[in-house]
Formats: sequence, structure tokens, C-alpha cells
Amino acid sequence: MKAVKYLLWGIIFFGSVLPLNAYLVRYKEQYYRLYHLHYIQYPDDSMENIYWLEKAAKADFANPLYAVALIEDETQWEKYRYLFMMHINLKLIEQYLYLGNKWNKRNAYFYNAPWKEQNLESLETAETCFRTALYYWKDAREWAEKSLDRRFRWINLRNVQFWEDEAGRIEDGKLNYEKIIGRELDLLEKVREKFQSMDENTY
Repeated sequence: MKAVKYLLWGIIFFGSVLPLNAYLVRYKEQYYRLYHLHYIQYPDDSMENIYWLEKAAKADFANPLYAVALIEDETQWEKYRYLFMMHINLKLIEQYLYLGNKWNKRNAYFYNAPWKEQNLESLETAETCFRTALYYWKDAREWAEKSLDRRFRWINLRNVQFWEDEAGRIEDGKLNYEKIIGRELDLLEKVREKFQSMDENTY
């Protein structure tokens, strides 16, 4: 019994001392797998996702064997890369919109007048997030257009059909973040004007 006890203590001790093998994250697909949605999306969660997605956007693609989709030839590989980049940009847009909405004020109530400056700062942060999202929309459209080239018309990539659906929705205008973000910025500007017009007599 004592021998077993010492053996267990030895395993625990040496197990905690020996270094564990690290998982090296190097490729787009690996960074993309670190992106995840939370049930309640706090600003820190959005910033973490933005970090992983931006890393994914800058990294190299893994070997086609490790792609998210089944790749069987060079043409599929090319289409996959365009769709992947489009999808990453769309996810970055979503995360910046989540982040912007945490600081956005949809109304300027008269009783918020004592915190006018703080509200204006909050609106400025929200606007920065929305304008950054708009920047990624330009890239998403360009990658979607490349993925819809005639050469790829009859190629359907298994496991990423929803990426192809996203490209199709961008092409026919059903997915238009420029319009959505434009509406958010227009509303934000109206709320900002209301806050700016507040003075000591407002409340």
C-alpha cells in the first residue's frame, strides 16, 4: 500500500515538474479555431475574438490537408482561400459591431445631461468601432467577388457551404454591411447632436 502511495506521489510530482508540449499556433485555420462566440458577449470577449481573427487574417494558410473544407485540386484551393478571407472579414465586422454597440447610445435622454462628456466619449468610441467595421466590409466584398469568379461557378466546397452562401448574399445585396453601418452612424450622429446641445438648463 505504501509503495502505491509513493508511486502516485511520484507521478504527481514529476508530472507537475516536466514541461508539457505546447501547441504551436501558426496558420490561419488554427487562429480561426480560437475564435468563438459567448452566450453573453462582453467587450473583452469581442476584443479577444478580434485579436484571433486579425491574427488569422495575417497568418499563412495551412497545408490543404488541414483546411476547413475538403480540398481536392488547385482550383478548389484557390476558391477556398478567397472564401476564407471573406469570411474572416465578415466575422471581424460582426465583432466590431458587437463592440461598438456596447458604447453606443441610442437615445440622449434629458436626465443624462450631467454625464454629457462621458456620453460623447462613449459615442466617439462606438463610432471608431463602426468605422473600423466599414473598413473590413470593403475587403469582404473584394474577396467575395474573387470567390464568385466564373471558374468557380460549379465548385461547391464541402463543410463551408455557408461561406459560399455569404458570398452569394453579398453578390445579390441581401448582405450589405455598408447600409447597416451607415444607419448606425446616422443615428449615432443624431444622438451626438442632442448631447452637444445640452447645457446647464437641460436638467
